Amino acid sequence: MIKTVWLAVPLAVAIGATGCASNDPYQQNAPQDSSNKTGWGAGIGAAAGAVAGALSGDGSSSRRDRALIGAAAGAAIGGGVGAYMDSQEKELRDRLGGTGIDVERNGNNLILNMPNNVTFGVDSSELQTPARQALNDVNAVLRSYPETRINVAGFTDSTGAESYNQSLSERRASAVATYLEQGGVESSRISATGYGESRPIASNDSEAGRAQNRRVEITLTPTQQS
Repeated sequence: MIKTVWLAVPLAVAIGATGCASNDPYQQNAPQDSSNKTGWGAGIGAAAGAVAGALSGDGSSSRRDRALIGAAAGAAIGGGVGAYMDSQEKELRDRLGGTGIDVERNGNNLILNMPNNVTFGVDSSELQTPARQALNDVNAVLRSYPETRINVAGFTDSTGAESYNQSLSERRASAVATYLEQGGVESSRISATGYGESRPIASNDSEAGRAQNRRVEITLTPTQQS
């Protein structure tokens, strides 16, 4: 059994190395770190597929064959998700450049950070014109990549009553989610959550910190089909 798995490891490593060595068309122009996840996904998928394939066989020859097949299949699956999100990330970065909305990569998830000076006025849940224009571009990308889940999260600073901030964050998250739906994104893909003042990313002791905490984040997560 152990010998069979080790026979498949060179294949897994080779596939992963091939993916990592491929030219990353997104890394050169990306303002943030957007290193190509496709190669890593392929390598991890290959290794996992090799182990799963080996465990599923009966005889030694069968285990070896299944391990090799599992490595190839796992690489295809792992690389496919990475490539899908790579392409989506590239389009979002191209469209949102200069809008004030940051595109961050966390594994195969994409996070769009929308600061409050772009999205809403003071004590308001009505989207401002710059936010609507940026979300039109986001909508165009989301319609082209239907195999992603979309979570819209609203956050506030600690100014005012906690219960009021919670309600305001919910209304703001809902406003963004509704705008995405109106732009043609299926409602079944979207969820909206308000977190109020509970998840600051900066200190609320300064205006600069409070400004960072007043934000909406759109997190894009690949589905199994992607």
